[in-house]
Amino acid sequence: MSGHSKWATTKRAKAVVDAKRGAVFTKFANVITIAARKGGDPTSNFSLRMAIDKARSVNMPKDNIERAIKRGTGESGGAAIEELIYEGIGPAQSQFIVKCLTDSKNRTAAAIRHLFDKFGGSLGAVMWNFVIKGVIAINKQQIANNNLDDLELELIDLGIDDFIAEDEGVIIYTQPGDLQKVKQWLENKHIATESAEIEYVAKEKKELTGEDKVKFDNFIEAIDDNEEVAEYYTNIV
Repeated sequence: MSGHSKWATTKRAKAVVDAKRGAVFTKFANVITIAARKGGDPTSNFSLRMAIDKARSVNMPKDNIERAIKRGTGESGGAAIEELIYEGIGPAQSQFIVKCLTDSKNRTAAAIRHLFDKFGGSLGAVMWNFVIKGVIAINKQQIANNNLDDLELELIDLGIDDFIAEDEGVIIYTQPGDLQKVKQWLENKHIATESAEIEYVAKEKKELTGEDKVKFDNFIEAIDDNEEVAEYYTNIV
């Protein structure tokens, strides 16, 4: 699975946090709420642990995190949050899977449809070009003292799907059910992860240039502006 936009996505996400911290907190609170439905203890609920780690990475206040957990476990009130997945074609025939967390399915459906329409796209089936994977990103500073070949061989023995070394760091692909095992193994070796998530990864990717790239970037910015969009995945590198 060579060729991906993981590092660009990470940098863009950090820029969004700096510019729109309140909206980002709302997104992460919803992610925590959904994850906490399976239990409010992050030591036994890996999904919740990952959600909390993401929230802490953007300096989300502890009180906000605790409120989101209580909402998910039913200890506090509030409208029920549900997860919705939309598929669509964006600018320049780009493919998108958009994950939303919302308390109003109709409102969110209309908003996402409007987003695609506004930028010359439409909702439509693209899932055929995506596969669900565990994706772990490790910054190069975290692996500076490790031999990459040895690290790759050890991870292959652990059962990973792919190991890609790049200028910014390393991307590891796993089966979804192996993500927790691999992340824990890295932690035991004192290798911190930039991110560790279950993602939709495109089988076939492409690159955009010129005006197509500008339209694509504008569409991405509009998606980031929507508080109910928790994650999005694309086939554009």
